[in-house]
Amino acid sequence: MPHNWDRRTVLKAAAAALGSGLGAAAARAQVVPWSGGMERPKLQAPANAADCHHHIYDHRFPVAPTAVLRPPDALVPEYKLLQQRLGTTRNVVVQPSTYGIDNRCMLDALAQFGPTARGVAVVNTGVTDAELQKMHEQGVRGIRFNLVQAGATSLEMLEPLAGRVHDLGWHVQLHMLADQIAGIEDLLHRVLAPIVFDHMARIPGDAGVKHPAFRVVSGLIEDGRAWVKLSGAYMDSRVGPPSYADRGAIAKGFISVAAERCLWGTDWPHPTEKVKPDDAHLLDLLADWVPEETIRDRILVDNPALLYGFKASPT
Repeated sequence: MPHNWDRRTVLKAAAAALGSGLGAAAARAQVVPWSGGMERPKLQAPANAADCHHHIYDHRFPVAPTAVLRPPDALVPEYKLLQQRLGTTRNVVVQPSTYGIDNRCMLDALAQFGPTARGVAVVNTGVTDAELQKMHEQGVRGIRFNLVQAGATSLEMLEPLAGRVHDLGWHVQLHMLADQIAGIEDLLHRVLAPIVFDHMARIPGDAGVKHPAFRVVSGLIEDGRAWVKLSGAYMDSRVGPPSYADRGAIAKGFISVAAERCLWGTDWPHPTEKVKPDDAHLLDLLADWVPEETIRDRILVDNPALLYGFKASPT
């Protein structure tokens, strides 16, 4: 599906659909920028379902000089179209590598979304306690270390920063390749704050649950020290769409270890992918991975509420 539509046209059509009361009929077939497909998912999202991993890009904010990924704008109104299509109402805005430690784009997005959103920032050891407290008040609940698109942070910062954000009730989110994770097992056990592993710990599909990183992450999960995001099924998959069966086997493995420590996310606008996946299909994959509705609801609603501190009912 081509992605060279005119953004003004898309947003104008979206506003008309949202304001005209077309409701489900309009949402059944809806173009969402940076997402393949147009149909709603077959899986009906439960009330208060959360997308625990997506990004916002906005040219109003400066790109870090060292940034590798420099996607076009992917704005809050466009993401709201995705929420309408998927039926999700809560979301976690993750600071992308594009902006380094300048969190203004992410914080601006949180202000636009309001109390149904939370944020994950990127900081280095120069951040002050006052800055962390201010971000907490703005809805931030974690800090991210991206060692795949590296540059803003380093492993040497992990322990000291984890200790500081632990006092705020935050977590540390790690985007690392599986081999990197397996190589720092001792360090991970020393980290004070809860750890959230991005994109199924980036375990390659051909290695599956036999990869050493699966043992490392599973052990931390079983100890109550970690969570894992069932996102990025298309990353590291040899099978590919539509099933991503090799990565699905890894998702099922983590769910069998502790479903109460699993989260789901889209990774919209999929900045690493030239051909954008269908986000509705990514949600439907969860029905295959988790046939039991009560466990799916836990992954989509209860687990995010616990980790990110969402209110019992959004206001």
